[in-house]
Amino acid sequence: MAITHNLGFPRIGAKRELKFALESYWKGLSSRDELKAKGAELRQRHWQDQSGLDLVPVGDFSFYDQVLDMSFTLGNLPKRVQSFQGDALDNYFRVARGRSAQSAEGHTQCCGGVAAGEMTKWFDTNYHYIVPEFTTATQFKLDASRLLEQLTEARTQGVKAKPVIVGPVTYLAIGKSKDDTDRLVLLPRLLTVYAELLETLAAQGVEWVQIDEPILVTELDADWQHAFNIAYHQLKSCRVKLLLATYFGQLLENTYLTINLPVAGLHVDAINGRDDIQPLLNLLPAHKVLSLGVINGRNIWKTDLNAVLDWLEPLAERMGNRLWIAPSCSLLHVPVDMDSEQKLDGEIKSWLAFAKQKLGELSVLATALNQSRDAVKAELAANRAAIESRRNSPRVNNPTVKAALAKIDAKFGQRQSPYVQRAAKQAALLKLPKFPTTTIGSFPQTAEIRLARRQFKAGEINEAAYKSAMQAEIARSVREQVALDLDVFVHGEAERNDMVEYFGEQLDGYAFSEFGWVQSYGSRCVKPPILFGDISRPKAMTVEWIEYAQSLTTKPMKGMLTGPVTILNWSFVRDDQPRAVSCKQLALAIREEVLDLEKAGVRVIQIDEAALREGLPLRKAQWSSYLNWAVESFRITANGVEDETQIHTHMCYSEFNDIIAAIADMDADVITIETSRSDIHSPNIPTEQHMVELMKKAAERVPTERLWVNPDCGLKTRQWNEVIPALTNMVAAAKTLRATLA
Repeated sequence: MAITHNLGFPRIGAKRELKFALESYWKGLSSRDELKAKGAELRQRHWQDQSGLDLVPVGDFSFYDQVLDMSFTLGNLPKRVQSFQGDALDNYFRVARGRSAQSAEGHTQCCGGVAAGEMTKWFDTNYHYIVPEFTTATQFKLDASRLLEQLTEARTQGVKAKPVIVGPVTYLAIGKSKDDTDRLVLLPRLLTVYAELLETLAAQGVEWVQIDEPILVTELDADWQHAFNIAYHQLKSCRVKLLLATYFGQLLENTYLTINLPVAGLHVDAINGRDDIQPLLNLLPAHKVLSLGVINGRNIWKTDLNAVLDWLEPLAERMGNRLWIAPSCSLLHVPVDMDSEQKLDGEIKSWLAFAKQKLGELSVLATALNQSRDAVKAELAANRAAIESRRNSPRVNNPTVKAALAKIDAKFGQRQSPYVQRAAKQAALLKLPKFPTTTIGSFPQTAEIRLARRQFKAGEINEAAYKSAMQAEIARSVREQVALDLDVFVHGEAERNDMVEYFGEQLDGYAFSEFGWVQSYGSRCVKPPILFGDISRPKAMTVEWIEYAQSLTTKPMKGMLTGPVTILNWSFVRDDQPRAVSCKQLALAIREEVLDLEKAGVRVIQIDEAALREGLPLRKAQWSSYLNWAVESFRITANGVEDETQIHTHMCYSEFNDIIAAIADMDADVITIETSRSDIHSPNIPTEQHMVELMKKAAERVPTERLWVNPDCGLKTRQWNEVIPALTNMVAAAKTLRATLA
């Protein structure tokens, strides 16, 4: 009998209930008890959604981030919040975002706001985690209360619970040393707490614990490989069975290491690591369970169930009860429920599966394996029809787009002149001071903006009324920038719901869900567009808005676009052709928009590639192939303009030092790379002196004539009462720099 289980479930709720509960609490509009009650309600609902599984994950629910949860479970709190004496949940939010609820700030021994924890990408996903912090003095102390409370809840509801935790080696590997401490020095003291945690779970009668070690699908040096042997040989005496879970890639050279770790079971990603399976079967000891991730936990296309059964059935016959099946990774990365979608095109909807539907697919596979295909004959027939419908649909394949792609040559990616010549022409045209100031593009998405958007989509106001409302917000943004004395303006992006969705809505080849939300970080959710077919641009997408904004000022107005690599990486992408092909189709479409902006007189155009690094393969040996087509796609987009047109790009949320050569190859005129940690997503307001010091450090490495001063990211998530003082300090910092460094 094949066993079914899940690695994790989306926690935000089908209608983003967790998002709204969190934001209400942070604003002081609801109580801590109300927030906790909403969390319990969501957990109960999600466990019910998984009730058909043999084992259900517990501990995957989080009020902000599962890695931050692990830090609190291990007692690894940054020193800046260790003196806090209030409620643990408020301290948790203080680490996550710099402060907790407004009502909680008055009675803390910490200051009202502290530096938020660093935030970065979870491997190659669009999910962000709070980076664990380590020093030589780091000590660990178990606090299993969160996990035990959820375990008790689950058992009360009859859930067949499998606790989920981040593994010790991955936890160290994804953290950062604040004083150059070798993180592996901390392993012995960390393992003591892990052993205590596992024994605590054993005492509660837990049989299986899922311990996530995705770092095993990356390149590990000898020290980190040895750390796995140390860790799991020390933990093998614990009285629980460990299911070691890897995902997001292949084990490759780590296969022998992984298969020989003293654990009861191993989960591998059979979507991204299909080639690992046969070597694993040849090496797998007879007493170990092998869990195969046979349903894609990262994308929303239906699984070809018949094809999966063709290769899975012989394995099931060979392994019997030792074969488990599951999604490839946590379903955190896909929306909750396709049944919520009532407006999505029926044909496209028939090709898709969200989290609940993926678990339904898993159930069909299990029934076919444990009984026969005849037992699910109707389900398999329906699945085959959906797969063939998508494969043969003329909506997916556009010969005109394919012909345009075939015409791309080297000239598409080349500017007319080298940077030095372009820079001189741009300086003469724009006449900017040293350390010019600008913002990344977006200003706060106010309640008025969101209301107008909802009313327009619901048909309660007409297009003219909506346009008027957006123009009023653009005019406000221009007035504020005039008052701030910024040098290069933006229109504020009031009309844009999301930096990717906005463009996808206007491109052929994209579809959009109504409730296809996934968590990006904390309460921040995104609704990735669905790239289902060949991409083309029917008409201009941004020109009218930028022209209106430019009419309100004589200052240069930046055209704001999202680049092809970011649109690709932040979409649910078709899996029937190489990602590079889809990216170049996007590049041609955005190139047309760039040229139309230039024709409209826009001489500063920013093409955001926030997700450039995010698309990197997890193994460095595979980076060059990705970077070659990613950089080529950007250059196709950007490099058709005149020398006088200044091309900007912006990147955030990641470390960029190791791909800086590729970034330089993009040949943009101005490259903005986040240097603060995404503090713009914290309500804290940086001081003028802090920014001056940062820029002075930059000036030690970069000529001052090439340095700009701006926020680290867009300002849409902030409020105007936070934005104005922060930008006031930023402009003051630039003026100080001009006086002291110029």
